[in-house]
Amino acid sequence: MRIARVVLPVVLASSSLGPVSPVAGQPLEGNPSRGAAVFGQCVACHSVEPGVHLTGPSLARVWGRRAGNAEGFTRYSEPLKHAAVVWDAATLDRWLEDPQSIVPRNLMTFPGLKDARQRADLIAYLKAVAAGQAPPTAPGAGMMASARSDLKTLGPERRVRAIRHCGDGYHVTTQDGRTIPFWEFNLRFKTDSSPMGPSRGKPVLLPAGMQGDRASIVFASPEEISRTIEAKCP
Repeated sequence: MRIARVVLPVVLASSSLGPVSPVAGQPLEGNPSRGAAVFGQCVACHSVEPGVHLTGPSLARVWGRRAGNAEGFTRYSEPLKHAAVVWDAATLDRWLEDPQSIVPRNLMTFPGLKDARQRADLIAYLKAVAAGQAPPTAPGAGMMASARSDLKTLGPERRVRAIRHCGDGYHVTTQDGRTIPFWEFNLRFKTDSSPMGPSRGKPVLLPAGMQGDRASIVFASPEEISRTIEAKCP
């Protein structure tokens, strides 16, 4: 009886301290609205629009899906494609903390989100996205995704008419009649077959780099690249 009299006050005192911490290894209960703000760290590589893939796959329907299985995404690493992982609160928590710990040698370059509360909030947000109940993202969170414009709408100063290669340089002529020389190492050739990409046969020139001496030419498909470049010196 004496022991009981000692234990009871301790129990009552501890109950007044507030909620008990979660059991070790069990993810915290997250807040989707806060998670929408945390997702701002992810928008450079992931969208939450179905079928809209960036560097990484769309996360629109990630909840309950087997890893490496997003429809239309073809750039998964072999380890992730063959991983026996289904995305839920527990597996997402482990992945977000350290992607390499759950699927070694995957291609995820993000080092991990070490704050358990932020992980819980982000997981709650992704669950809400899958249920069609996603809260709005914080102002500016979608800045990276929205910066990608429709390349079909660019003006004549960006539409490429001809590309000539001579020595160690390219000479790019745009539809407005201007010819711009580039050192060959500073000009990149890219393709964009998405609905936001250029029209077929109508590549576009995009500036790159802070000095104005670098650029990318974006084509609708790979086969257009060799067809467009002419090897010719004056």
